[in-house]
Amino acid sequence: MEKLTFEQLPQAVSEILVKLENIERMLDEKHAMQQSKNQDQILNVQETASFLGLVVPTIYSKVSNRELPVMKRSNRLYFSRKELVEYLKEGRQLTYIEIEEQADEYLMSKSSRY
Repeated sequence: MEKLTFEQLPQAVSEILVKLENIERMLDEKHAMQQSKNQDQILNVQETASFLGLVVPTIYSKVSNRELPVMKRSNRLYFSRKELVEYLKEGRQLTYIEIEEQADEYLMSKSSRY
C-alpha cells in the first residue's frame, strides 16, 4: 500500500466507503439467499428435533397428538422448516400492552353496537 498525503485522504476515505457499501450489499444478498433457501427446506425427524430443541420421541409424540405440521411419505415423516417456524410463532405469548389493546378494541366494538 502506498503512503497517502493529507490531500489524498478524502479521496481514499471515499473509496473505502464505496468498497464497504459493496461488501455490505453482497453480504445482505447472500444472507437473503440463505434465508429463502432455509425457509423452503424439508427436514427429517432428527433434523426437526434438533431445530426445535427437542428429542426424537417428543417429536413423534407431538405428531401423534397432531401438534406439529407434518408430511408423511412411505412411513417416513418430513417437516417443512417454514411451517415449523410458523408453528413456533403461533405459540408466542402476547405482551400486556397487546392484551390491553385487544381488550380495548373488543370493548369499543361492543359499545358501538349499543
